[in-house]
Parts: sequence; structure tokens; C-alpha cells
Amino acid sequence: MQPGTKRRYRRNPGGRKNFLPWILLAPSLLGVGIFTLIPFIDVFRRSFQKAVGTGFVGLENYRTVIENQAFRLAAGNTGKFLLICLPLLLGLSLFVALLLERLGRKGNLLKSGFLLPMAVPAASVVLFWQLFFDREGILNHILEIFHIQGPDYMNSSGAFGVLVAVYIWKNLGYDMILWLSGLLGIPESLYEAARIDGAGEVQCFWFITRPLLVQTAFLTGTLSLVNAFKVFREAWMIAGNYPHDSIYMLQNLFNNWFTKLDMQKMTAGAVMLAAVLGIFLILCQKAEERWKQ
Repeated sequence: MQPGTKRRYRRNPGGRKNFLPWILLAPSLLGVGIFTLIPFIDVFRRSFQKAVGTGFVGLENYRTVIENQAFRLAAGNTGKFLLICLPLLLGLSLFVALLLERLGRKGNLLKSGFLLPMAVPAASVVLFWQLFFDREGILNHILEIFHIQGPDYMNSSGAFGVLVAVYIWKNLGYDMILWLSGLLGIPESLYEAARIDGAGEVQCFWFITRPLLVQTAFLTGTLSLVNAFKVFREAWMIAGNYPHDSIYMLQNLFNNWFTKLDMQKMTAGAVMLAAVLGIFLILCQKAEERWKQ
């Protein structure tokens, strides 16, 4: 280098671009780490210890939870609720999304109607369902017109159907929007080419719409699964801490354990629930990847 000349440094725009996303994600990653990952690691550690003190008990807490009759009841009801509600919600929301897509601008009013439950406060929703399904509620008064004696829905096995109806009514509009976003991303030229070749509506749906909605289906199913575990708020506001056995969910059980400070059961149950959900989501993701191939 000659005297008096300045050293020139080459910038690495590619390296800066690779580093920039981590800078932007740092606040979110920090929040998730502090408020989610670290507390869960502590819960996992406590699940192998006594409720008071630091005594190691191995898998004793897990055995206690599995043998608990309330846990078996709650786990069975939660599994039944998911198996019934998720396919029903996904199917109905997809049907409504397909219908609204065909209607175009004419369906804007219907979209607002389906999205209205998302804007209604949970307390108002619960009050409406209580008035509708109470022993002296609106539904039973309608049945009396036809000389039919209606049951006390919330204190019978019919409470499960009420909870399913509340969940679907509350989340139908949200899933419908997700399906619509996926449908709008499918090029119209594919349908036009298929119709020219003589394909009908059923064939267009099966060979074009269905394969191209796999990613949307995975996202919608995952969010619906998460929302299904939030149904505790409605169930608790409708029936309290100890509802009918048919709607006694894991959320009710964990809430009761929390009020009793039953820490060893809470931590073991939380770890088991997280493990089951994690395995289920991983299997769904693997199935989605295999479907793409």
C-alpha cells in the first residue's frame, strides 16, 4: 500500500442481511424465552420433585396423576371434545368459505355475520347460552309450545352438546377467514383449464382445491386445536368449577388443582399434556411434508 492512500474495506451486504432477521426477532425470542421456555423448564424440573422441598421422587408424580380418577375423566372428555369438534369445525368452515367465495361481493354481509361472534365479549356469549339452554330457558319454552318437556341441559349429558355448539359458533368465522385466504391464493387459470378439459365442480375441488389447501389445512387445524383448549373460559362461566361430568375438561382439573396448590399434580399433568400436543403437532407436520412430496 502506498503512503498517503486510504485502506478500503469491503462491506458484506449478504452477511448483514443474514444477521438482520435475528436482530428483529431478538425481542420476541427474548420474551418467549423468559416467559415461556424458562418457566416450562422449571415446571419440568418440579414434576420430578415433592410439592414442598427439593426431594427427588422420580416418576411418582406422573403415576399419581395417571391413577387419578378426575384426571382420567377430564382427559377422556377433552379427547372426545377434540375428536368431535375439530373435524366438525374444519368441515363446516371450509364449506362456508367455498360458499362465500362463489358469492363474491354478495357474501360480504354473510361474512360479517359469521365474524360477529369474535367481536362479542365472552361474558355476553355465556349469558346468551345460559338464557337459551337453562331449564326455564328459551329453548324449553319453545318446546313447551309443542307439548315437549325439555331437560335441564347443563345438568345432564346434553351439556356436552351445548359446549360443542358454543365452540363451533365462536370459532367458525375465524376458521372461515383462514380457508378464504387459502382459496384466494389458488390461480383461477387452473380451474378454467380444468373446465375446458371437461372437469366438473367435484373434480375441480378434489384435484385442484384439495391438494393446494394442504398448508392452509395444517395452519387452520393447529389454530383450531389451540382454540379448543381455550374453551375452558366458556365452560367455567356457564357451569362453574365443577360442571357436569360430561364437560369436565382438563382446564377445569388444572384450575381446581391450582386453587388447592396441588403443585406436584399440576406440574406432572402440564408436562404430559405438552408432550402429547408436541408429538401430535410433529406428526401432523410430517404428514404435511409427505403430502407435499
